[in-house]
Amino acid sequence: MQSSNTSVSVSPKLPEPFSLPLKLLSAKIHSRFLVGILNKIFINDLKDGEMDFLQDKAVAIEVSDMGLSYHLTLCGDVLKEISSQDKYDLLVRASLYDFMSMSSRQVDPDTLVFQRRLVMEGDTELGLALKNYLDAMDVESSRVLSTIESVSRKTMPVYKKLFG
Repeated sequence: MQSSNTSVSVSPKLPEPFSLPLKLLSAKIHSRFLVGILNKIFINDLKDGEMDFLQDKAVAIEVSDMGLSYHLTLCGDVLKEISSQDKYDLLVRASLYDFMSMSSRQVDPDTLVFQRRLVMEGDTELGLALKNYLDAMDVESSRVLSTIESVSRKTMPVYKKLFG
């Protein structure tokens, strides 16, 4: 058996002291904040039913190197935060840098999954539906998404230099 010359790249990790102030806030506050932003970003898709695959499904998003998690579900045409004690249907876990890599579209989520840097646990069908939805998004037509992509692209080299 030949050994492979390809190596799994490792993403820079945010040192714990940098995430400590955020950890002082409860998970519910974090989730409420994220849900508020997502409801504004995806308002048209939510109203058009394009995110109905999330209806009454519990999704947990964990930023592994920050020790933060966000819990949400879709009720009607609005995303809502849910208790972190609720059982999730889908867990999505990655480092802050890897989430930035995906939001800047510099790395494909499939690449991160194969490198075990993006973990999706639970309902496989739900995970695939979420991935397909995100892949199909027209970032250029959304000012907010374009801004997020641009900021992530510009921030990543600095982040990598500081924490890599």
